[in-house]
Amino acid sequence: MSFSWFIARRYLTARRKQAFISLISLVSILGVGVGVMALIVATALMTGVQGEMRDRIVGATAHINVYKTSDGGLLDVEREIAKMQVDGVVGVAPVILGQGLIQLAGRAVPVQLKGIDPAREVLVTDLAGAIQQGSLADLVAPPEVGPDEIPAVDPILLGVDLAQSLNAAVGDTVQIMTPEGVLSPVGITPRFRLFKVVGIFKLGFYQVDANFGLIPLSIARDFLSRPGPDALQIKVANIDAAPEVSARLQAVLGAAYVSEDWTQLNESLYAALWLEKVAIALTIGLIVMVAALNIVASLVLLVMEKSRDIGILRTMGAPAAAIRRIFLLQGLTIGAVGTGAGTILGVLVCWVCETYELFSLPGDVYQVTYLRFEMVPADIITIVVSAMLICLVATIYPSRRAAALDPAEALRYQ
Repeated sequence: MSFSWFIARRYLTARRKQAFISLISLVSILGVGVGVMALIVATALMTGVQGEMRDRIVGATAHINVYKTSDGGLLDVEREIAKMQVDGVVGVAPVILGQGLIQLAGRAVPVQLKGIDPAREVLVTDLAGAIQQGSLADLVAPPEVGPDEIPAVDPILLGVDLAQSLNAAVGDTVQIMTPEGVLSPVGITPRFRLFKVVGIFKLGFYQVDANFGLIPLSIARDFLSRPGPDALQIKVANIDAAPEVSARLQAVLGAAYVSEDWTQLNESLYAALWLEKVAIALTIGLIVMVAALNIVASLVLLVMEKSRDIGILRTMGAPAAAIRRIFLLQGLTIGAVGTGAGTILGVLVCWVCETYELFSLPGDVYQVTYLRFEMVPADIITIVVSAMLICLVATIYPSRRAAALDPAEALRYQ
């Protein structure tokens, strides 16, 4: 055991006359621990919310959407899909989007109609595993019938929250009206069409589950008066590489196409979440700063209390550097104990909250159903290192003051 560490340890564990100083040191340790724990919990919470929203968004929607702005749009679907096969693309599916009003038993709510090819849609979204009732296989356009035959009702899949709003179940027949009207002697009138609910899905993203109805692509083309798909949805192997793949597609396809990735479509949301994460981290970081001030106060009081001891040590030949190390080690010990305890408690709190999903949320407000706590090792290391650096800076002034103490002045009235 070195001389400096031996003295620092004795000062930290001193009792009787130095009980008050030891109490201040304990308060400093608690302050650092609470600050580090709060930082870890807040950072894990914001990271978890960002990750949860990202997973819900990219699971319910495509990673990249490609539009064609010339030559009549995406008319030749197979040919256009073949153009999208660049490195990193793992799935392509056409889509038609339109607005409507869906009605059942006197209830009417707005609906976002999405025309899909079921066989290709499962390649770009998590629809296959999201079916809660019914079957995705039933989402097939009915065959053509003769002029004297009654046509079959077209199929539709409803989001779980949309179905609850209508009080609809599998097997019910709903009526949908769209603003894409037809010309009649009295002017343009809205189109009406009957659909049979063949399934209910839950993708976990409220904006989709509460607004979307999925219909076959061929029916959407006719019902919404589209010459072809509005866009091609693309899934990539690595969602973090979506911007790179989107730029590659844009370069290959040329100016006639527009490629947008999921980060562009949700840029404002993620910018707000990132800003909130930084603001929370800075605000809670003030707790660690306050604890550092406690360290300064406790060490200054200790230097004043131990001025006689310091004077004796200096007259016995202890160099100023050794005196400085005593108080540096004492401050770093307070910081290390507080940071270690805070890290352990913070990780434990995050693990319990994440494992048992303690905090549930209304999905219609926050888009997620519970608060996630995602611990990233890099964030934890950054917090720990930052806390230790703050504690180190807090020890500089008291240790320099102790080292600069004049032995004759310290022992004058002893």
